[in-house]
Amino acid sequence: MATASQYGTWPSPIDAALAASHDGRPEYLGTVGDEVWWTAPRPAEGGRRALVRRHADGTEESVLPAPWNVRSRVIEYGGLPWAGTPRASGGPLVVFAHFADQRLYAYEPDGDGQPRPLTPLSSVGGGLRFADLRVLPERGEVWCVMEEFTGPAPTDVRRAVVAVPLDGSAAEDRGAVRELSDGRHRFVTGPQLSPDGRRAAWIAWDHPRMPWDGTEVVLADVPAEGGPFTGPFTGAATVLGGPDEAVCQVAWAEDGSLLYASDPGGWWELRRVPADGLADARARSTALLPARHEEFGGALWRIGMQWFAPLTGGRIAVVHGTGTNALGVLDPEAGTLTDVPGPWTEWSSTLAVHGDTVVGLAASARTSAEIVEVDTSSLDARVIGSAHSDAVDPAYLSPGEERVFTGPGGREIHAHVHAPHHPDYTGPEGELPPYVVWVHGGPTSRTPLVLDLEIAYFTSRGIGVAEVNYGGSTGYGRAYRNRLREQWGVVDVEDCAAVALALAAEGSADRARLAVRGGSAGGWTTAASLTSPLARDVWACGAISYPILDLAGWAKDETHDFESQYLESLIGPLAEVPGRYAERSPINLVDAIKAPFLLLQGLDDVICPPAQCDRFLAAVAGRSIPHAYLSFEGEGHGFRRKDTMVRCLEAELSLYAQTFGFERDDVPRLELTT
Repeated sequence: MATASQYGTWPSPIDAALAASHDGRPEYLGTVGDEVWWTAPRPAEGGRRALVRRHADGTEESVLPAPWNVRSRVIEYGGLPWAGTPRASGGPLVVFAHFADQRLYAYEPDGDGQPRPLTPLSSVGGGLRFADLRVLPERGEVWCVMEEFTGPAPTDVRRAVVAVPLDGSAAEDRGAVRELSDGRHRFVTGPQLSPDGRRAAWIAWDHPRMPWDGTEVVLADVPAEGGPFTGPFTGAATVLGGPDEAVCQVAWAEDGSLLYASDPGGWWELRRVPADGLADARARSTALLPARHEEFGGALWRIGMQWFAPLTGGRIAVVHGTGTNALGVLDPEAGTLTDVPGPWTEWSSTLAVHGDTVVGLAASARTSAEIVEVDTSSLDARVIGSAHSDAVDPAYLSPGEERVFTGPGGREIHAHVHAPHHPDYTGPEGELPPYVVWVHGGPTSRTPLVLDLEIAYFTSRGIGVAEVNYGGSTGYGRAYRNRLREQWGVVDVEDCAAVALALAAEGSADRARLAVRGGSAGGWTTAASLTSPLARDVWACGAISYPILDLAGWAKDETHDFESQYLESLIGPLAEVPGRYAERSPINLVDAIKAPFLLLQGLDDVICPPAQCDRFLAAVAGRSIPHAYLSFEGEGHGFRRKDTMVRCLEAELSLYAQTFGFERDDVPRLELTT
């Protein structure tokens, strides 16, 4: 018999330390011979990313001890930070980007030496950075993307496809890093080398477009093998894509045909250009599974993401779905797509192939992200790394439910609803629970329905959570994604409010106890929700993390290069609609704030800098608005350290306790000032 107790007061075995210790997931899977490698989070080790090796015999080890941190800062969000190659003797050779200095290092894990630098340091701006690596031992080089700062401003930067010598000759000599592309595009991905070694293909785009708006596929000729060549690629030309077509991945099939994921019909689909049609690629391109209203690609937030991987015999492993992602094996000749069976409901955009085997990263509402190996002939799947183990009795987990709500004008809004849940407690008769709407970042992104102990931290205490994939989110086609064009601060704010009010109207949530929280772009939507006349009367309080608060400042010089013109599409051209930037910015609407708020910020954040928080707090000062501000040394955009995440979760819970009217003695009381 469950005990009736006020929502928010239930005891829970999921404390903030437990939730923080399980924050993050493996990333960047790859194979080195018959071994599988990946990067893994280490929240308790300063938030570094470790490099993990799974030997052919199934044993697993972390090959680089602290403080080595395998993480790239290219476009600040990073990209594929490592690559490896097997060798006939001496074990594998691995090249990786080290976060602290962003240099590339060569490492022989079976040898006696330490990692040795391959690239130089630079004192200009943010220095030299590298991502999307491919090790080519036959050429004695690493091919990758190089990001080079040319001045002190965040936008004083250029990018190129480059070759880095494996012999270390570029470790102190920038001139030895040879540029392979012609520099005409501001953004590039790493080159994909054709099976015959004669051609390279990569993706490029330019401001003001973002990669989910429009990109191009560049094809170039590669000189014959026989050691490093001295010049750039030759004959580079755009062959696919354009301003309104977003190619998010390219790869070569074993027969020399070019595969790519693009959205000319409004959904990311898998397309192919035959080997004999590359000279007329646009005309010869065909969809492998036409007219399917689901996504076979996604938003290219990091360089080197993978939604598909060619297999032997012409088959292709594909991540696909609408709102959720399955892993399937596509047979283009038969026109069939067969999904991998198993308990997983969300496959990530990272794949690795070895022969007939594909390795992916999969999770579900009950399991954390696991590394899964699939025999593509039999579709037998097994977990080979990062195996889920219950950190807490699953009885304490809210199952989560996919819902579709109705927003203004009758538009659909996708969301996941996690009701308060505890095996031994229930709310008192007649009381409705408080709910917190979680707003994802991006904003061109989405929240998957997967196990998240941060959500369970709240639901197991009697606080509901609704994750809203508002208009503008990915996973539902370009039309849904484009709802946010020039409507940021409107559609997202309205959709989050509509979900909260619908939960209250149906009797699932207490109308007087609704909160909103989010980080990055979600922090913007949270702040906008508390200040906008569209929604400010909906919310009792809000938790804002590393947000954008001043659109004009962010658009001019207060963010990194990658997103420096993002607002041109999200808000509109600054030169044409400056008033819109002022009208929607929370910093200009502080008079309208009624609800208490918590503001969380990393002091090393170059994407959403703390200066915006400083100005916002100065504007709020003296207005009798209860609030708290917590800032963290050593944290950038998105918190990675365990102690930081513990402090933030406990502060957020205390904010809700004080606002919603319940007591908690298991977290420090958050001091709210006015």
